[in-house]
Amino acid sequence: MTLFAKNLSDGGFGGLENSQPDINDVDAVVLPVPYDGAVSYMPGSRLGPAAIIEASAHVELYDAQWGVDCEQLKIATLNPVEPDVSGPGATISRVENIYDGILRKAGFVLMLGGDHSLTTAAVTALAKRFKSTLTVVQLDAHADLRDIYQSSPYSHACVMRRVIERAAIVQIGVRNISREEAGFIKKSGHPVYPAWEIADRTDWIGPMLEGLSEHVYITVDLDCFDPSVVPGVGTPEPGGLTWAGVTNVIRMIGSKRKIVGADMMELMPIPGSVQSEFTAAKLGFKILAAALLS
Repeated sequence: MTLFAKNLSDGGFGGLENSQPDINDVDAVVLPVPYDGAVSYMPGSRLGPAAIIEASAHVELYDAQWGVDCEQLKIATLNPVEPDVSGPGATISRVENIYDGILRKAGFVLMLGGDHSLTTAAVTALAKRFKSTLTVVQLDAHADLRDIYQSSPYSHACVMRRVIERAAIVQIGVRNISREEAGFIKKSGHPVYPAWEIADRTDWIGPMLEGLSEHVYITVDLDCFDPSVVPGVGTPEPGGLTWAGVTNVIRMIGSKRKIVGADMMELMPIPGSVQSEFTAAKLGFKILAAALLS
């Protein structure tokens, strides 16, 4: 895999005229990783990155709600990462090495998955740089805190168990937690904001922000949304978050802390519908705005 950007004709993120031919002197790098070898239910998220990038060309880049213009950003969209067919552990290592290489030249990476196991790679790379000042904020329907699932420590159901070994975590929107995970949460004591507790409320956001360290990585499993908002995911859970709820949290984090990276995972395109990928593409620009224009 080369670290050269796609040409605009290849469908760079947002179709921006100022997209760069390489990753030098850019505001952000979009890293597509079309891999779903660690899913436990419905495959198809390997098709997510391309669908999001294609939809992003149709998103209005001026954000009237926030009063920012993402068209001013210099964004490099890289070629998709080829998975290592020997297994998810090897693929995660490959992505980590690529992520390390990007960080030497560019300051911000928006990774597009693919399944959620890939977040381990980004967090591992960033934890080397920020050490104890990094907090990972997870927006997700699932806790993903199993130590091993289906005989693998790299399942997408284990991703936050691997992440918490590298950085502090905060979990928002979870509404599917196993008995094992509930026990781990009690033992760990890290902040968890279940969807059923934060629905139609904002009073929890202030205390959540106070608990964040200086640098924040945001990982979005798109099933954090209610399926009425984003139906195209591998494991849709009812009772999810709203568009306003998710984007408000991201904006507030950007206003109080430094967002140093982010990802969007688990999009599974639905034939004949562009609702999910268009929503994800729009969310990508919200993340970039909160991180780089706030």
